[in-house]
Amino acid sequence: MLQARTKRNAPLGALLAIGLLALSAAPAWAKSVVFLSTQLRPLEEAQLLRSVILKGFTPGATVVPEVPPQLPIHMQADAKSGTHTISAVGALHGELEPLAGMGLLRPLDTLAASLKGRGIPAKLMRLGRLGTAHQMYIPWMQATYIMVANRKALPYLPPGAKLDSLSYAQFAQWAANIKAKTGRRALGFPAGPKGLMARFFEGYLYPSFTGGVVTPFRSPQAAQMWAYFAKLWKDVDPNSTNYGFMQEPLLAGSVWIAFDHVARVIDALKQHPHQFIAFPPPAGPKGRGYMPVIVGLAIAKDAPDPAGAAGLITWLTRPSVQIRTAQSVGFFPVVKAKLPADLPAGIRLEADAIAKTQAAPDALPTLLPVGLGNKDGDFNKVYMDTFQLIVLRHRKIMPVLDAEAKKLRRLMAQTKAPCWAPDVPSQGACPVN
Repeated sequence: MLQARTKRNAPLGALLAIGLLALSAAPAWAKSVVFLSTQLRPLEEAQLLRSVILKGFTPGATVVPEVPPQLPIHMQADAKSGTHTISAVGALHGELEPLAGMGLLRPLDTLAASLKGRGIPAKLMRLGRLGTAHQMYIPWMQATYIMVANRKALPYLPPGAKLDSLSYAQFAQWAANIKAKTGRRALGFPAGPKGLMARFFEGYLYPSFTGGVVTPFRSPQAAQMWAYFAKLWKDVDPNSTNYGFMQEPLLAGSVWIAFDHVARVIDALKQHPHQFIAFPPPAGPKGRGYMPVIVGLAIAKDAPDPAGAAGLITWLTRPSVQIRTAQSVGFFPVVKAKLPADLPAGIRLEADAIAKTQAAPDALPTLLPVGLGNKDGDFNKVYMDTFQLIVLRHRKIMPVLDAEAKKLRRLMAQTKAPCWAPDVPSQGACPVN
């Protein structure tokens, strides 16, 4: 996503004041809903938001892009100004949570009730409560990570295994079957320097085996999970430690089964939609852990046009508009929506896999890390170092977990980040047991 640029020679407060003054002074904007958004900021996406996604919305919306670090500053400045301008806010779950904690968002219980027929999964709606008793945002759109397989791999599925409801035991047996019958280590992961392997541990393996991410980091269940993955790795393509985007080895035929972010496998699905199939992640003892990248819509507490903001949210969650969003900018629906026949086959494959994941009775959504600020990279490093020591260097599991748990505990204390789902909510820093 495009990083906004500010003039370095101008104080931030002055820039915000100028921006807010411009908002309040522009007469054309007074008739439209001011929509502050950290999403769809790149020029092409922003244009599609204005001209395609919002086309037909009355009274119209004035989209104001904002970079994530400046969102709370912008919101606070608007709240303290004499003339409030911001009505609607679009941002990631983790970006909206601090705003709720600052008292900058208004509850949306009545609006949520009116949108009940949209078919937004209950688990996603619960995330929108942000740990409160009220609905603080309405899910807008999503991305996530999925599994992709070459159809050549399907004959090697274990007897009775169903692709849409695999267990991790069946997943491992599938990879072992391929190796035993073809000699290929056909399973691949984005474990290279530019890959997103850390998210597999944080959003998939840990939740599926332990029910959490931070608190059970060194639990007996975590030790069992690492033992499982170390054994599985014997059937993983060894070049995985070089892979960044899994669409490349999928297209090259180097791997037949892969995990990655939807944006990093879409080229394979677009180019050969009949050769590949997308499906939900496997399930472990605690559920089918997955990491939805949830974008939400909220209303500013001091919104000058709360009714207009509610109308904007209602518009953006219409099934037809959600499909339009998927077609134009590649974010997928959160509502129940029948995909059109002319939807590109690759996008349809991804959308179907996401829908099946959400609808799974054992689905266990795991949030992106919340509250770590600029320490997100340090958080990822703990999980990647654990992987390298246990799986690649064959160190004993519990001593590694004990050592890395100390680093994780220190990181959580430094950032004072409370637990995020599916860990149990905490008062203060999330504990590492």
